Amino acid sequence: MTPAIPPPPLAPPRVPHRPRRRFVTWYRARSLRSRLTFLTAAAVAVAIAASALACWFIVEERMYGVVNSDLETVRGGGPPAEFGDCASTPQAALRKVQSEGRQPTAGGPAARDTQYVIPGPATLFCLPPIATKAIVLEPDDMKILELKPNQFVIRDGHYTNGEPAKVRVSWDRVNPALPPALVMVATPTKAIEDSLRQLAFVLGGVALGGVILAGLAGRLVARSALKPVDQLSDAVEHIARTEEVGSTIPVHGEDEIARLSTSFNSMSTALANSRERQTRLIADAGHELRTPLTSLRTNVDLLIRSDETGRPLPPATKTKLLGNMKAQMQELTALIGDLLQLSRPDSPKPVRNLAVVALHEIAERAVSRARLRGPGLVFETAAEPWFVHADAASLERAVINLLDNAVKYSPPGGTVEVRLQQGVLTVRDHGPGIPPDELPYVFDRFWRSPSSRQLPGSGLGLSIVAQSVREAGGEVALGPAPDGGPGTLATVRLPGAPTAG
Repeated sequence: MTPAIPPPPLAPPRVPHRPRRRFVTWYRARSLRSRLTFLTAAAVAVAIAASALACWFIVEERMYGVVNSDLETVRGGGPPAEFGDCASTPQAALRKVQSEGRQPTAGGPAARDTQYVIPGPATLFCLPPIATKAIVLEPDDMKILELKPNQFVIRDGHYTNGEPAKVRVSWDRVNPALPPALVMVATPTKAIEDSLRQLAFVLGGVALGGVILAGLAGRLVARSALKPVDQLSDAVEHIARTEEVGSTIPVHGEDEIARLSTSFNSMSTALANSRERQTRLIADAGHELRTPLTSLRTNVDLLIRSDETGRPLPPATKTKLLGNMKAQMQELTALIGDLLQLSRPDSPKPVRNLAVVALHEIAERAVSRARLRGPGLVFETAAEPWFVHADAASLERAVINLLDNAVKYSPPGGTVEVRLQQGVLTVRDHGPGIPPDELPYVFDRFWRSPSSRQLPGSGLGLSIVAQSVREAGGEVALGPAPDGGPGTLATVRLPGAPTAG
């Protein structure tokens, strides 16, 4: 038994040729300047090609229109018997005319390219005595006999020597004894075709020259238009290479390129300012952290040295030393918490724990904590109900920082006034106040008034207040007391409503 032969494996399917995809791939791989040059040349080429074609067709229509008009007015006539130059084929009739050299008789037809065709058992072709060309008869020309005597058809044809012509075909009864005859009148069109061919060459040359000039002009225009883009690319590459933010490029005009350049300059300046703020934050944070860390290290060294030397510190001194270390640790913890709070950007961003918060309750809790920190102070409070949409923890910390600031600068036995009316929270102390020239800097990070450098604090409290209030969609301001008295007035405005609904 012959074993079965397995069928040959199927050939992989043939992937059809996709020139469009190749063109798209090639186009996307070009530079922007090359794309603009190509698009400019292509647009001009299409415009020139359309204009050239329209011109060629208009000229063709007008030239052939003149020929057709002339053929419509030509009339052939006269009985073919007067010619006496008839034969069974046009070529034979032409040879007979040329061999006899006859002259036309008086009253006979004078049309040089006129030809009569007499149908019958033996079709005859008759030419005038001075004829130099014979017209080729087409099979459909016999259908002209079905038309009326004064009707005709103009068609494309040619002479027996192959020369093109426009042929007017009609019929007429030139001899009562003979059947109706086809009257063929022709006008040569070789000169017209030669002129149209020359016009096509001229228009093609003009189009090709226009495309070349358009490509050169597009290259120059693209180079001039993309010069700001090149400058922008150089600036971006310089920043990427050197990491030197803040570089800008010149801006000219008000077009899209100028807007792009302006946006880049704004972005570069913003990055430079951000890096500067970051550097300043790191430097200020390091400076602020150095003081408690140095104090802690000194105290720890003192405790270690007392143990190593075998001379323990007195209990009172050791207790005081441990108390100082605890206070420094608390200050360090608070400073780190403030730094974490301010690690977010200056610009407001969406807060995840947004909810309807009772601002009056937050103010009451903050006043309760402030009383513990300033036991000798008098707190006058008046809070109307006000509900806002904010992060409760962040907003409470902001109010506590405002009250801590008031407690810190209030004199012993002073009064701190806290008011909440129509969404406006005010906190006023009766301390020394803030000089007018220092008011623009009170919300800057790590900024501390020269007159308060000896007081505890990191200079971050009011920065946290400003950031928290901005995140809640409100405004905060710090200024002198409205009545001209001593102290500082802090004002916080938050959008909200007197009811929770």
